[in-house]
Amino acid sequence: MQAKLGTTDRRHTILIIGISRGIGRGLAAEYLRRGWFVIGTVRSSTVAPELEAMAAGMAGRLRVERLDMTRPSEIGTLRERLADDRLDVLIVNAGISDHNVPVAEIDEATFNEVMSTNALAPLKVIESLQDLVVERGTIAVMSSRQGSISLNDRGTYDVYRASKAALNHLVRSYVARHSGGARTLLLIAPGRVQTDLGGSDAPVTVEQVVPRIIDTIDSHRSAGGLHFVNAENEVVPW
Repeated sequence: MQAKLGTTDRRHTILIIGISRGIGRGLAAEYLRRGWFVIGTVRSSTVAPELEAMAAGMAGRLRVERLDMTRPSEIGTLRERLADDRLDVLIVNAGISDHNVPVAEIDEATFNEVMSTNALAPLKVIESLQDLVVERGTIAVMSSRQGSISLNDRGTYDVYRASKAALNHLVRSYVARHSGGARTLLLIAPGRVQTDLGGSDAPVTVEQVVPRIIDTIDSHRSAGGLHFVNAENEVVPW
């Protein structure tokens, strides 16, 4: 079921997958502050009061859609609802972690859930919605420094690391398959942020990191190609 808080037009439109909390909600708020039209997805069919409050005074520039991106049928339904929209930026933000135990101690259900949510689902979203992104637009995916194979010198969060590394490789495969395209693909490592995922003791707040992420995305506008960078626009090694 669609929850509409407004409509969009062609002036700087962005779709953010996962705006119910954390970095996703922060991105939605900052893009609204910068004058963009924002479409954001949440897993619940009920719009949270925080999003209702965010929409207040925004002249209909926030539209909320329902999506559980681990369900392909819901991705297809969202694609149909967005058929008339054109996106300057698509951000795939949703993700989960594991229990920080060695991989041999992870049960199969948890392994499958983390890998499906963090690696498989984002690519299904991108493949389904790619043609809504304008020719020289940007597709950005929230990755992690922990997805870097060369930087893994201490282990921990084995399955989470593996899921983000898998995500990175799947995005590289996507770019290889679409080598003639002009869109920019970004894998962004936001760092450890004070969210449900990063923990309350993380060194950076959502309010601090979000403007840096958006500035990094903007700096690559129309650049084309694939880039794995952090929130400060520094290259992260594969």
